[in-house]
Amino acid sequence: MDFTRDALKIDCGVEAGRIAAFIGEQARAMRRRGAVIGLSGGVDSALSASLSVKVFGRDRVLALLLPDKESSPQSAEFAAREAARLGIEALTVDITPMLEAFGTYEKRDAVARAVRPEFGPDWKLKITLPADVLDRDGYNFFTLTTIDPQGRSRADRLSNDQAQGIIAATCTKHRIRMMVQYYYAEKANYLVCGTTNRSESLQGLFVKYGDGGVDIEPIAHLYKNQVFQLAEFLGVIPEILDRAPCPDTYSAPVTDEEWFFRMPFKTLDLLLFAWENKIGIPEVCRVMKLREDQVGRAFRDFASKHRTTEHLRRLPPCLP
Repeated sequence: MDFTRDALKIDCGVEAGRIAAFIGEQARAMRRRGAVIGLSGGVDSALSASLSVKVFGRDRVLALLLPDKESSPQSAEFAAREAARLGIEALTVDITPMLEAFGTYEKRDAVARAVRPEFGPDWKLKITLPADVLDRDGYNFFTLTTIDPQGRSRADRLSNDQAQGIIAATCTKHRIRMMVQYYYAEKANYLVCGTTNRSESLQGLFVKYGDGGVDIEPIAHLYKNQVFQLAEFLGVIPEILDRAPCPDTYSAPVTDEEWFFRMPFKTLDLLLFAWENKIGIPEVCRVMKLREDQVGRAFRDFASKHRTTEHLRRLPPCLP
């Protein structure tokens, strides 16, 4: 296989047709008449919505905007603009009461207070991984950043139990959003259309029975770079195309790069493609102008994340 900087270039017209055919085939097999999309204000869900409209038409695609009290107002604004561009119905369901009933914020904030006792109701937080995966060996430990009402921040390394506590609470946001999507999908006999891309799928950046609990994944074969190519081709609004990808699940702003990937997508996707296709490290270095130790670190990080999240990509084990 030839490995070049253009390895991720796609023929957008051909690819859009191929994905639309896949969506149509799956809908017929499931006897579903339309699609529900959780429209987040990000590029992945905007692309899935655009492709669904190509298959079902604007009258049989429902966009659900599912904010909670910590969501960025920009997310809802951009999602509403994209829904208007597509001419599809957009319904907003605020999931804050459901999260409060479960105790999502309380459970998460209890961990933050254990790390920083003065953490209070008007504070913000986020968790991130170390940023320099290409240039320094190290473990994938999480850091909690807390921001007080005066804007002063402090970073504290989390223990594994503390990180898991925050992540477990945060994942309830994804699972409640999916519960809402399935309510509207089943009510209308629609399918729930997924929005996970290949960069996320390979490394496990999705929540089992949350954003991973869908009927179809039409863009899970596309690296993030390819998602942007196809989204631009299909006319997704510039505000979404220009927005840094982010999970929008923490009270403080954080990008996908900070939270999980540890490098820019332009570098990540090409390295991930090389790792997946077993391109030799010397060849990767020659094409990408990186050192062998940098590529080696990236490959080890990919392999570790892929291995530890393998269970997310499989159906639950069962006896024969």
